[in-house]
Amino acid sequence: MATTPRAYDRNPSYPPTGNRVRPGWDEAAATLPATPTVLALDGPAFLDWDGAVAGLAKALAERGVAVHQVDLSAFFRPWDEILRLTEPAGTAELVDDPDFTSVTRCALPDFLRLPDPSPTADEGVTIVYGPGAGLVSHDVLWYADLPKRYAEAAMHSDRAQNLGQPVAAGPGTTRRLFYVDWPVLDRHRDGIAGQIDRWIDLQPDPVTGSTNLASLDGTTVRATIATLAGRPFRVRPFFNSTPWGGHWAQRELGFNPEAPNTALGYELIAPENGVLIGEPGGPRIEVPFQMMVSLLPDRFLGPPVQAEFGTSFPIRFDYLDTVDGGHLSVHCHPRLNYMRQIFGWDYTQHETYYVMIGSPGSQVFLGLRDDVDLDQFHGQALAAYCDGAPFEVTDHVQAHPADPHQLFLIPAGTPHASGVGNLVLEISATPYLYSLRFYDWLRQDAAGRRRPVHIEHAFANLDTTRRGQSVRDDLVPAPRILRSGVGWREELLGDLPDVFYQVRRFVLDGDQPASDDTVDRFHMLNVVDGAGVVVRTAAGDEHLLAYAETLVIPAAVGQYTLARIGEERVQVVKSLVR
Repeated sequence: MATTPRAYDRNPSYPPTGNRVRPGWDEAAATLPATPTVLALDGPAFLDWDGAVAGLAKALAERGVAVHQVDLSAFFRPWDEILRLTEPAGTAELVDDPDFTSVTRCALPDFLRLPDPSPTADEGVTIVYGPGAGLVSHDVLWYADLPKRYAEAAMHSDRAQNLGQPVAAGPGTTRRLFYVDWPVLDRHRDGIAGQIDRWIDLQPDPVTGSTNLASLDGTTVRATIATLAGRPFRVRPFFNSTPWGGHWAQRELGFNPEAPNTALGYELIAPENGVLIGEPGGPRIEVPFQMMVSLLPDRFLGPPVQAEFGTSFPIRFDYLDTVDGGHLSVHCHPRLNYMRQIFGWDYTQHETYYVMIGSPGSQVFLGLRDDVDLDQFHGQALAAYCDGAPFEVTDHVQAHPADPHQLFLIPAGTPHASGVGNLVLEISATPYLYSLRFYDWLRQDAAGRRRPVHIEHAFANLDTTRRGQSVRDDLVPAPRILRSGVGWREELLGDLPDVFYQVRRFVLDGDQPASDDTVDRFHMLNVVDGAGVVVRTAAGDEHLLAYAETLVIPAAVGQYTLARIGEERVQVVKSLVR
């Protein structure tokens, strides 16, 4: 492998272990067994199901195969029944809440009255299609997919319905998408992942917008996942735009040049990102990372982590880009009991901010002032929400210099925000959808509506002990050397008793590689300074990691080394479950 620097790779990809990725419906149709056959075509709710089935039916008809279609959407329960089924019970805090609900415990079969008897094929191919098709008796199971970022974008522009929602009921909501649809569909997908015969990727061509279909047989998909579980790899990153977003990732990494900004960078958020599989220059599929973990949790997570978190990948890396942007909202995350009892997650979102880039005078807001008047804080936050009255956040919340390469610890319940002019690597627990805002600077969204805040949720979770000098002493730590070798050292940057993960940093000043070992716990790495590193495993795998890229080291990897690229110092942030 070359050890010269390279640019950030926006589309890292890995070769399949087995057969090749095939383009188009015709090649997928050619793999079906002799007829008559019942084909279950499963997938998420947001998909052009009519277009997908029409494309497959055309490919089969051109082969002289008769096609019969069964649309599973006709078998969903009435919408008012689904709404009653999925509303949170016994949580007064969420009654009529426009933004949040609890994570539903329902399963996909609860949404359906499956056809009885199951469809059969007397001739040709009977295609049973839509979310839940795999629940129907079938001969072959295919899964057609679009990554979640497409569904979220469609919801924001009122172009999609929620799971089981008829068009007549109006557009869907992100509230149901995040807390109802995705948990239900993810559990269903992960439950059938071991039986999928073909994975169909229906992502549109980035230039033409037309479907750029690619597919891979399920046996090869699972073999490739098993290969990746034993070597370092990257997920496919992407950036979203929000009103506070900056422009660093547009300028430096080439993301979303036509978008208003690059705000939130999904470097690795397990429920959102996928892994690209395909040969260089050929068609590729994107496989959800969370599904990969669900298939082989012991190898990806490690037995101790699996015992604590099941199949949930519990750490995420993302970017907060406010360079030439605006302040984030001042917010906190739910404390553990509230997260469990009200929102339904088993663990909560402790965070850290690692400042990769800080502009002159830029700040991180963190913790309460020692002299804070909580009643006044609440009253001013409420007046801002109700009447549009601005107030000085720093009358209540501390502001700290955003010094490059400083880590800030943000336990649940601590008020915080990244200020304008920063690029922050946010290293956080995975439950990422519950940001409880105290104040959002009276900002408006793209439609001219004031962005929502969550006064009662936020103050119900405010940790009033995180104030004054203790914030600077406990939450703005200095690095401490853990171990070292010739030309390198590993530092502990952040470790709190209440937080289940640590943040560390390798500093590579010389030509000798640093050594490490997963010891049955996955590691995550990000190059925060310098040209990059080459990661080599004891099994002989190599992976180049460039500046700003994130790498997963599965627990099954064991021993590995990091060697710097170039002659300048390289710094690599690392996180792991304690």
